[in-house]
Amino acid sequence: MASLVEKIFPQNANNDYKGHKIAAYVFLLLATVGIVRSCIHFLAPDGGAGTIAGMDLSVAGAAGIIFGFSLWGSSQLLYAIIQLIVFFRYKTLIPFMYILMLCETAMRMFIGHIKPVHFAHTPPGEVLNHIMIPLTIIMLILSLWHKDQQK
Repeated sequence: MASLVEKIFPQNANNDYKGHKIAAYVFLLLATVGIVRSCIHFLAPDGGAGTIAGMDLSVAGAAGIIFGFSLWGSSQLLYAIIQLIVFFRYKTLIPFMYILMLCETAMRMFIGHIKPVHFAHTPPGEVLNHIMIPLTIIMLILSLWHKDQQK
């Protein structure tokens, strides 16, 4: 058990990653997708609320919806930058970052369940949430599976 805790919360964050390589490369891919996704929300005139998510922005308060999507994009951008820093400098934190990804996705799905919003079509994020949950669990397991255990 202590070994598992040490793998998730290493005493020294460094690049001495011992998990499966595929988990590290998928992590980099997810960080890259996060940069693109965040820039769309951050920079798109409607924050992606109408053009991507299919929200009706002809309603009163649409400016607030756009503002919220743009704020979300700025948060996503900071998170993706942290992911890139982890990949290039502190790979031993990859298992911890997979736990954060899993929690963040689960919380978004939970909020969508308890505070549903009407969309004109299913947003891409809704579909990807159902992929991210099993993907992050599998990648977390692979990131914890150290090379000495693979023999």
